[in-house]
Amino acid sequence: MNVRSLWWSAATGGAAPFGTSHLKVYYPARAEGTDAERLSGVIPADPAGAPYPVVVFCSGVNVEQAVYRPLAARIAAAGFVVVTFDRVAELFGGQYGLTPGVDLDAARPDAYGTRPTCPAVPAVLAALGGIDLLKGMLDLDRVALGGHSAGGTVVLQSARFVPGVRACFGYGAHTMVATMLGWPAGTVLPAQVDGPVLLGVGTRDGVIAGSADRYGRDDASDPVTRTFTEALRDPRDLLAVVRGANHFAIADPVDPTAARAFLDRTPGTDPAEARRAFADLVVAFLRAHVRGDDVTPSADPALIDLRRR
Repeated sequence: MNVRSLWWSAATGGAAPFGTSHLKVYYPARAEGTDAERLSGVIPADPAGAPYPVVVFCSGVNVEQAVYRPLAARIAAAGFVVVTFDRVAELFGGQYGLTPGVDLDAARPDAYGTRPTCPAVPAVLAALGGIDLLKGMLDLDRVALGGHSAGGTVVLQSARFVPGVRACFGYGAHTMVATMLGWPAGTVLPAQVDGPVLLGVGTRDGVIAGSADRYGRDDASDPVTRTFTEALRDPRDLLAVVRGANHFAIADPVDPTAARAFLDRTPGTDPAEARRAFADLVVAFLRAHVRGDDVTPSADPALIDLRRR
């Protein structure tokens, strides 16, 4: 399936100039060979598979959306509209950077589970209605949320508050929570998800290990596996342990000037192969649980240890 993309904006909260997110929307397209296409570069959406389920993907902190293009395009080619976004806003302590946005008060003990920790996601979905090229092409009753690192964490903390969400996926993401928010050391919060979740993690993840002190631990305590066993409850949940992959295996290319890639471990497998294997699993998972296709999610056993309930 031919995939094209377009740019859009969404108001996602915050004082100017930090209130706008810049979206890249990937969609199945059908070229008609018109002069308009030649002169503008704009190719219409393919009506054959419409309306298409929508996937919103949240980036890791200070990780630009461009590095997720191969994954987004792969999902779109399977019959989805996929949205990534860049949002520069306050992180914490007066620092600013790329973030999907976290309502820290919503993650504290007296509020967790009452509202999404990432209010940007509903705003991004609402903004899609203004794109004329995709009128009639979006099925907002069939939505999936995905994310990398902190982006995956806020998805797990927010999904059930977003209408239409059928499934979620994340890589290098978990719900072990920082003690600075008032939680006891090592707390794994219950995921706020109604539906199946696919969690991915690499065996060479140095970023999660390097963040253990945030959670009051002396080691990483395998928070992704703990999230799978303690925070999730759907019998269709999957845990994909990618052999030899590190925290940034999902990103291409890895930017050495930003984020915390300097904490990551050297991969023990070809990063391109790890990305391909995980992307294939994500596509099968979304086809099964969002599109309703007769597909059983599976993975290359040489690269991924796939664990089920």
